Amino acid sequence: MRETKKNRCGWAGLGKPYYLAYHDEEWGVPVHDDRRHFEFLILEGAQAGLSWDTILRKREGYRQAFDQFDPEIVARYGQEKRDALRLDAGIVRNRLKIKSAVQNARIFLTIQEEFGSFDSYIWWFVQDKPIINAWQSMAQVPATSPESDALSKDLKKRGMSFVGSTIIYAHLQATGLVMDHTTDCFRYAELI
Repeated sequence: MRETKKNRCGWAGLGKPYYLAYHDEEWGVPVHDDRRHFEFLILEGAQAGLSWDTILRKREGYRQAFDQFDPEIVARYGQEKRDALRLDAGIVRNRLKIKSAVQNARIFLTIQEEFGSFDSYIWWFVQDKPIINAWQSMAQVPATSPESDALSKDLKKRGMSFVGSTIIYAHLQATGLVMDHTTDCFRYAELI
């Protein structure tokens, strides 16, 4: 028996298996794992000025290059490792984005120490429960929110970079702190 076609959010319609898997299995699912949060901070920061498709295609390269997104290891990267990353075709080789990933890892560890986990810290910005939106079309989905504004401001104050409100809103969406699947998407009913 053939599977009936599933309705998905408009952005998931690229027809690429890895893109559909990301939409169907990950995007909007609440994350409570610090390493996953760190992964998305690196990936969302790397996406600045690029397409998410580019980053998803390089995701495995990022896993390899950034030691499976272990913030304790990344925080210790010296100049030699940063120079090696600039030569790694498996990632976006932007000097500022690489430098930011290392600096952000150090701050990430400081936040973990202060709050017990990065997860505790970030979920505080949504009062420890996902914000469930009910958008009928992708045109209604905002690029930022008061929560992403506040989190971005706090992260910047702590010294992080590539954490503007738009990047942080994408992080909140990806990690399920904000649920922005459109109401006609099959994942909406599964996640509310």
